[in-house]
Amino acid sequence: MNIAYWIVAGLLGLFYLYAGGVKVVRSRDGLRPMMAWVDSTPMTAVRAIGVIEVLGAIGLILPPLTGIAPWLALAAAIGFEALQIGATRVHLSRGDRRIALNLTLIVAGAVTIWLATTWL
Repeated sequence: MNIAYWIVAGLLGLFYLYAGGVKVVRSRDGLRPMMAWVDSTPMTAVRAIGVIEVLGAIGLILPPLTGIAPWLALAAAIGFEALQIGATRVHLSRGDRRIALNLTLIVAGAVTIWLATTWL
């Protein structure tokens, strides 16, 4: 179970570290080709989502790695589930049916939640 957690959480953490970092540093024009929703979202909200994703990625990896408050990994995984459920709703409400990535991240997050419970 421990190895499985590190594989799934590591991949999820890398994805969110990249995705969040991009949202934090790129301009609206730089984000538009990847994320059409940024046109109708204030950049402060886009940047906040990016910061949340980066902090969540750190929360998936650092607490179990250091052994300090490993329950934070579970909290980060639950937060990512909520984030992706909300993202899926945003896509669907705007008529965007390209939600395969969101659904994949929901499944990966659910697996991470299940695996993270082994530390509690």
